[in-house]
Amino acid sequence: RVTRVVAGGKRFRFRATVIIGNSKGKVGMGIGKSNEVVKDIQKAVSQAKKDLITVPIENGTIPHDILIKYGSAKMILLPAAPGTGIIAGGAIRTVVKLAGIQNILSKALGARNRITNAKAVILCLSRLRPRTSRAATEAPVQSPNPTA
Repeated sequence: RVTRVVAGGKRFRFRATVIIGNSKGKVGMGIGKSNEVVKDIQKAVSQAKKDLITVPIENGTIPHDILIKYGSAKMILLPAAPGTGIIAGGAIRTVVKLAGIQNILSKALGARNRITNAKAVILCLSRLRPRTSRAATEAPVQSPNPTA
């Protein structure tokens, strides 16, 4: 609930933050503002559906470690061995769980704001790339002194 004081009293508005996910690699976040609670939740859900991202999940964890700075938040996500679980707090745990990741290590530094941290995690997850074999991605190596 957000309150604005005006002449004659207080005006109330509502803001909802919604994170949606299918627990199979898709997750999104939306924020809705309105004069009614139901409307702001609807707006947040529709925005979250528009901003869905796909997360590469390999063996229940992320393919590689990643460090992101978003605003004042620094987010560190590390892959974890099977059985570790979700080592994360607050907004990170919610986003990661809804994305379908089962094993992850994380640390949030800098920001205490849940919305900023959630946006930072979504940015981290969107920058992840699936692990590919090196042979497929690199060009063949040529010797520096070719003999003709």
